[in-house]
Amino acid sequence: MLLPRRGLIAASIGLAAPALAQDAYPTRPVNVVVPWGPGGPTDAFARVLSQRLSTDLGQPFPVDNRVGANGTIGMAFAARARPDGHTVVIAPNSTYAVAPHLYQLPYHNERDFTGVGLLVSMPIFMLVHRSSHATTVAEYVAMARRPNARLTYANASVGATSHLATEMLLQSAGIEVLEVGYRGGGPAVQAVVAGEAGMVFMPAAAVMGFINSGELRALGVASATRSALAPNVPTFREQGLPDVEIVEHVAMLAPAGTPQPILERLNAASRAALRAPDMQPRLDALAVTAETRPLSEWAEYAVAESARWGAVVRARNIRIQ
Repeated sequence: MLLPRRGLIAASIGLAAPALAQDAYPTRPVNVVVPWGPGGPTDAFARVLSQRLSTDLGQPFPVDNRVGANGTIGMAFAARARPDGHTVVIAPNSTYAVAPHLYQLPYHNERDFTGVGLLVSMPIFMLVHRSSHATTVAEYVAMARRPNARLTYANASVGATSHLATEMLLQSAGIEVLEVGYRGGGPAVQAVVAGEAGMVFMPAAAVMGFINSGELRALGVASATRSALAPNVPTFREQGLPDVEIVEHVAMLAPAGTPQPILERLNAASRAALRAPDMQPRLDALAVTAETRPLSEWAEYAVAESARWGAVVRARNIRIQ
């Protein structure tokens, strides 16, 4: 049966609409919500990527820091935004995969957000003061098992990837170390540098200067393979603790209902930006590695990442006090 002429025109317009929406996007500045404070690793990376996206897509991508509660305040703000692609979130996995297992949230990740895709990953190192008697993870574990060891570790934030990496070590090695809480990664690292706390896990971006200067000693890296940033530092798997494996992922998300063509455009633009040769020195300076995955991989990744960290939270009985 032949469609009337008006029906044919309407059908062709309907088919063309997604492509037109994608081609026109963005039509105004894109608000980039970063749910962590200025100067941190996520913020520093978000500013580099936003600058490049602004150049490539022809509209400003201003960074909007919305800080608090392990990133959930910023996520709640973004969840209320119009789903038209002009608000996105750049956040680490501690915010989008871990925090929902720790907080009663005014939003639901699967219902209120859709993933644009992974952007970068950061290796996480276990570090001690340069004067520590431990030069390997095994030596540290042995120290922790001594009677009245009184070892401490610095915790930047309950539920952060650095905290969960520590909990993984404690569980895998069968040891307990006294937690000392700090307000953020900077103070936690400085506490170990000053000798106030004995150990800390931290993403590379926050500690490479201290490792390179010798102020902190890296005992292990929690990724599957050694990091090119510090190739002499062995993985935990190499040191007999294969369960201690974690990296900090940073991803882009958008409010649920954002049109698929716009998600595809954001994903493609981000991947192109991160692959650009002139961006590599800037990524190296931030101690991050590009994770240019297509949009189609997000759903499977998000489910697996959430399930993984939910299991750690339950096994270690991690709670927000």
